[in-house]
Formats: sequence, structure tokens, C-alpha cells
Amino acid sequence: MDHDEVARRAEALRARLYRTAYLYLGSEADALEAVDEGVYQALRALRQLRQPDFFETWLTRIVLNACHRELRRRRRLAGEEALPESAGPDAYDALPLKEAVRRLPEELRAVVILRYFAGYTQAETARALNIPQGTAATRQRRALQLLRLELGEEGDA
Repeated sequence: MDHDEVARRAEALRARLYRTAYLYLGSEADALEAVDEGVYQALRALRQLRQPDFFETWLTRIVLNACHRELRRRRRLAGEEALPESAGPDAYDALPLKEAVRRLPEELRAVVILRYFAGYTQAETARALNIPQGTAATRQRRALQLLRLELGEEGDA
């Protein structure tokens, strides 16, 4: 696989990668930055891709790592200064489901975002997260149970 093919395939995945990054980060600008950084890192690490058939999950994992770095950076900055996450109100941010997903533990949130919001299959999700498929299924069930509990409680209040 050469750089031109990587660029072409990454462009075809851009919307899916952006959606995933946006759900992780909650900010359009940060999501675009994470996707761009992920594609750049993929181009630099192209020799490490052992199976071109898994390009999509490999690139997704790189973008997820960029999202994790951004979240760690935000946590460090949160102690220093309180900056808003986005420049303006976003109607999507007010949805109870989005907030409930954000409150899930990281390993559960990753599975939910990839499976239900980015449209990955269970096998693709497992490969992207570098976990066994059974573990992905277990995390998915646990996450859905927690979401039902939380959203059910909010609906009663």
C-alpha cells in the first residue's frame, strides 16, 4: 500500500472517523484535528500495517489514540484554567443520551461509540480496540445495561 492509496482510503473514511472523534471529544474543531492527526500518523506508520485488509480498523485505532491524547491534555488543562469545550451552544450536546454515554467508563464508551454511532460491526469494533470479540460483546452488554439504568432514572425524575 502506498501513500496515495492511504490518502484515498482515508478520505473515503473521513466522515466515519470524524463522527467517531466528535462523539469522543464533543468539539468539532478537536474532532477535525484528531482525524487529521490520525491520518498523518497513519502515513508516517504505514510500514507497521501488516494486513492491508484491516486498514479501516487500524486507522480508527490511530484516531482513537489521538482522541485519548486530547482528552488527557484537557484534563491537565482543567486544573490550570477553566476553558469551555466549544465556542457556542450545540443542541446535540443537550441530549441525555450523549451525556449518559460520556459518563460511561472509557472501555465501555469506546464500544458504544464504535458500534452504535460510527456503525462498526462487533468484529470491527474488537479489532479497532485490539480486544477479543467476546470482550467487545461483554462490554457492549454492560454499557447498554448502564445506559438503560441511567436514562430510566432520568426519565422518572
